[in-house]
Amino acid sequence: MNKKTVLITGGNKGIGFESARQLGKMGFTILIGSRDQSKGQEAATSLKNENINAEAITLDVTDLDTIQSAANRIEDQYGALDVLINNAGVNLDRGLPPSQLELTVLRNTYETNVFGMFSVTKAMLPLIKKSPAGRIVNLSSGLASLTLNNDPESDAEKYGVNLLAYMSSKTAVNALTVLFAKELKDSPIKINAADPGFTATDLNGHTGYRTVEQGASIVVKLATLLDNGPTGGFFDESGVILW
Repeated sequence: MNKKTVLITGGNKGIGFESARQLGKMGFTILIGSRDQSKGQEAATSLKNENINAEAITLDVTDLDTIQSAANRIEDQYGALDVLINNAGVNLDRGLPPSQLELTVLRNTYETNVFGMFSVTKAMLPLIKKSPAGRIVNLSSGLASLTLNNDPESDAEKYGVNLLAYMSSKTAVNALTVLFAKELKDSPIKINAADPGFTATDLNGHTGYRTVEQGASIVVKLATLLDNGPTGGFFDESGVILW
């Protein structure tokens, strides 16, 4: 596995960084995608201090130029990409109910969480197709489940949250996952959505009760699926999540 490469968007902190650390320990070459070059370099240096082969790549998921530059660099240096982890995301709702949300907040959320993920996936897909067994992991959320959001009896924790921009953007991430998986069903590529659970990160002001180690576990599992693993699914560490 020491020749396999993984690109992690927003990989300089939180679940992205912990996923990088765990995969690096397994022998992957880690490419830290970060919109802030210095923070990306700092994260890569931290991983190198743990004897992990890591480097920083400037990548802003809302900037097509940096996305294409990253793809060109990966192609030049490695020729292919084995794993893409679409981890970068934002939560801009600030607890407001849907009727009080500004349209700009909805747009900006989708710009990163949906359009950014789409842009990175599209740009990296030619490189992933060059891998003998490409894997794509899209960071979603249990809050994306329309089934759970519509049933107060099934999951009181999720039903009690009502963040239109963030939650609907992650539902869109799930749709993106299913439709890309449908297109790629006859290829060796597997693409799945991961729910890391309510993990303490900058995204939620570190209010989550799960550790990044726990949150990263499903990401790493989906990134290292065997050939008989699932594709087009939505999973947490306990198994399948209802759409």
